[in-house]
Amino acid sequence: MAKTSTPSAPSKSKSSAPSAKIRPLHDKILVRRDEAQSRTDSGIFLPEKAKDTPKSGVVEAVGTGTINSDTGELVPLTVKKGDRVIFTSYAGTEVKLGAAGSEQELLVMSEDEVLAIIDD
Repeated sequence: MAKTSTPSAPSKSKSSAPSAKIRPLHDKILVRRDEAQSRTDSGIFLPEKAKDTPKSGVVEAVGTGTINSDTGELVPLTVKKGDRVIFTSYAGTEVKLGAAGSEQELLVMSEDEVLAIIDD
């Protein structure tokens, strides 16, 4: 019997695989959400249901920008690839890439949903 397979993202590092497959348009950005904290500062392990969904992440790819309706000029986005950002609780649309078991969860969101850029 011949095996059939479904297309999946190439097995590259976390930061390079998503941007190779998804290219945001206009004012959209692609964000890899930070991992949820698995234990408290005092060392207590948190069950899955008790973990808060992180509201920060790293920008993996950015769109081209928006068109200024008055001048017709392209206005580039403020955030850049590699920026650490904080976003709203319900920001973006979740997208899963990769093979089952090794999927990466990413968010596609508008730049307007970004609250701040974290300067390290």
